[in-house]
Amino acid sequence: MIPHIRPAAIAVALLLAAPSASATATVTYVQPDKMTDVPRYPSDREQMEITFREHLDKLSARLPAGQQLVVEFLDIDLAGDVFPRVPVQDIRVLKGRADWPRMHLRYRIEQDGNVLRSGERQLADPNYLMTTSRYDRELYAHEKDMLDEWFRKDVLGTR
Repeated sequence: MIPHIRPAAIAVALLLAAPSASATATVTYVQPDKMTDVPRYPSDREQMEITFREHLDKLSARLPAGQQLVVEFLDIDLAGDVFPRVPVQDIRVLKGRADWPRMHLRYRIEQDGNVLRSGERQLADPNYLMTTSRYDRELYAHEKDMLDEWFRKDVLGTR
């Protein structure tokens, strides 16, 4: 043991370096270039994918120990419509008409290599501008709200 480092500091460092016991989601995007409405620039699309993956990781932490969430996004239609204004950045405008968010996904809950539950869902929120979002100031807030509701109802089975 190094004399100038306290044992408590070593224990904290080991805990931080150890792999997390909490579940993470396995998320894939099936043919994202053919999806209805995703960002057109690769870096923006990658950011969207990371955002949804991280959000599903947070949700999957609520699963019982040993269970894993596997999600395949088959189609995504983000809230609002895109208006290309400048060559390097699009502007997404939310009008609340026929521009509500939609997602088509397939999912399964696995434990020890066995599928406990699975399904395919078409998510949509035509009233997305009429409700308050917990993620109000975040990118893809309305889509996160839809994923939260789907997870609560279909995955956890609560109302």
